[in-house]
Amino acid sequence: MMATAPADVDLHLSITGRVQGVGFREALVAQARAVPARGWVRNRADGSVEAVLRAPAPSLARLIAWAHQGPPAARVERVEQRAASPAESALVGAGFARLPSA
Repeated sequence: MMATAPADVDLHLSITGRVQGVGFREALVAQARAVPARGWVRNRADGSVEAVLRAPAPSLARLIAWAHQGPPAARVERVEQRAASPAESALVGAGFARLPSA
């Protein structure tokens, strides 16, 4: 019997704290590509960073754990997660991208 690969899940993260201007997006791109996960990340006008991650649940768990710490200069206060909306999931391409700020 063949084992099936775990299904991908689309998850939206909203990360707050000192997360802009500290290399958070670039570091998340590197982390996601290493897992690997697909999706995107961008800065928000309110000072937060948001990301949509598409990967099997075990990979998502690794990325969420990393997001709670971020790169060395970041000071993460909160990571909120929820299922990604269809509109957010529609922006997921073949890899992991940095989108323009919103």
